[in-house]
Amino acid sequence: MIRSITTTIACFLLLQGFVHSQTPSYPKGYFRWPLNLNPEIVANLGELRPNHWHMGLDMRTNQKVDQLVYAAADGYVAYIGVRPLSFGRFIIINHPNGLSTLYAHLNDFAPDIEKYVTDQQYKQQSWPVELEIPANLFPVKKGTFISYSGTTGGSQGPHVHFEIRDTKTGKCLNPMLFGFPLIDNVPPSITRLAMYDRESPVFYTKPALFPVKKTAAGYVPTQPGIIKTTSGKISFAIQAIDRISGSSNEDGFYSAFLYLDDKLVNGFVLDSIGYDQTRYMNAQVDYTLRYNNGPWLQHLSRLPGNIGNVYRPEWEQGVIRLDDTLVHAVKIEVKDAYQNLSVLNFSVQRKIPAPADKPSSEKPFVPNYVNVFEKPDFEMYLPERAIYDTVYPNYYRTASNTANAVSAIHQVSNPSIPVEGRFRVSIKADKAVPSNWRNKLYIQRTYRNSHDNRAATWNGDWISAEFGDFGSYQVLADLTPPTINELGKGDTINLSATKRIAFTPTDNTNIKSFRAELNGKWLRFTNDKGRTWIYEFDERCPYGVHELKVEVEDIVGNTTTKSWWFKRAPYTPPPPKKKAVKAKPKKTVKKKK
Repeated sequence: MIRSITTTIACFLLLQGFVHSQTPSYPKGYFRWPLNLNPEIVANLGELRPNHWHMGLDMRTNQKVDQLVYAAADGYVAYIGVRPLSFGRFIIINHPNGLSTLYAHLNDFAPDIEKYVTDQQYKQQSWPVELEIPANLFPVKKGTFISYSGTTGGSQGPHVHFEIRDTKTGKCLNPMLFGFPLIDNVPPSITRLAMYDRESPVFYTKPALFPVKKTAAGYVPTQPGIIKTTSGKISFAIQAIDRISGSSNEDGFYSAFLYLDDKLVNGFVLDSIGYDQTRYMNAQVDYTLRYNNGPWLQHLSRLPGNIGNVYRPEWEQGVIRLDDTLVHAVKIEVKDAYQNLSVLNFSVQRKIPAPADKPSSEKPFVPNYVNVFEKPDFEMYLPERAIYDTVYPNYYRTASNTANAVSAIHQVSNPSIPVEGRFRVSIKADKAVPSNWRNKLYIQRTYRNSHDNRAATWNGDWISAEFGDFGSYQVLADLTPPTINELGKGDTINLSATKRIAFTPTDNTNIKSFRAELNGKWLRFTNDKGRTWIYEFDERCPYGVHELKVEVEDIVGNTTTKSWWFKRAPYTPPPPKKKAVKAKPKKTVKKKK
């Protein structure tokens, strides 16, 4: 009997034009390690992060900041950025071989670069800046000092984030393929297998989970025997990590490929990923399971609405159709960037015919189409590429008991289902909106015990804002201006003994802008990590008496402005007080009678 198993393959290109075991040929030794430290990493390209893959290497700096950072090769500084989150302070260098390198989470740049950035910030009157640099302004040689390491932006601790990009396309290439002095002869570790019934949308399918163990012959499910399913349409995912030799740090692996009866079905390679595609990580993992505190599982097949480029060959999803009840051999090959290999083997069998689908009375959102959801007082517009698989709205409406609410609460789908990019939410007020409230409205998305507030716009009777996730939405008014902490007490505050000024404004919604002026001129306050605004005293605030004015605005336009007079003078800290030494009590000697 011939096995009548098929896969949903759009075109039969079995290994023609693509050999999955090959890795790209990148120049080895062209780039140096950008730190004069023993090369060590705490994260690699492809490591799983919330809403994105990690796009480069996180290089250890011995848990210290202000380590010297050097250009990895000849070239010129092409771009400099300063952001409150994300990369923080970063530099991009273009190289003559068509590649670029990025260095992020930096502290001060090299003095000439630092002065240029500061001048541009004062020119633009903005602390966050994005600067395209002329090619002849900051040329560098391999090993030129460019910056000090730090922990700025979204960093959780001292390190340097390093990327190698294709200059023309901006895609991030896997730095582990460029011959850096990192030793790795340890294959990936596979810890779990998951099987999905693909007769239903993946977001509504609870996967069957199978722990796996390592044996002399490779990895196998811990529970022996054939994996059985009642579905005629299945796919698989795995949980796996990689480690560099001598390191206990858990990194991402490079590739995974699935074979059915020794024929390649599908797989993915984590290399050459653009930032315009990194959010597709949400479709490459079981987002719903992870959102609900489950493990990271990576799909071996593409979801219908995932147009990212990590899945190869470019076949149609690679979902397996079981058209018989025979036993079929499945092999999953997992590799790291050094081609260390781990293999998981198991068998699968369709036991009984799949149960008939239960039709839903609710019209679903379908991938690869524009989806519009309409109710009398609520609308949602999802662009063509917004969802990865079929999603049911599961809509319900409840009245809001919040004092400043002007609409009902509208629940759509579930925040555990991921969305690609932004979509528009429009709501009608369910009560008369006072005239002084109309330009103070925002839409709030609620999920778990958190809120996501977005400034709203009017379009006729509709109030609209854009979001990136499902949840509960309602329109609220914010009439309360932000609060600003005081600089100090007195008519003229003496700041001679301090080295900086700091403000941490708060608001009911979000802070939109912060502006400070010293004697009528814009003054640069830094805002690393988006928390506190800080000014370190420099030549722009000499000794003397000054007026400081601060204005803070929230997302609906409420503003708070405060002014203070302060003075600065040369200051010498008083000598430390000597601790008083207590006299020892004299011993009394009793006289003998």
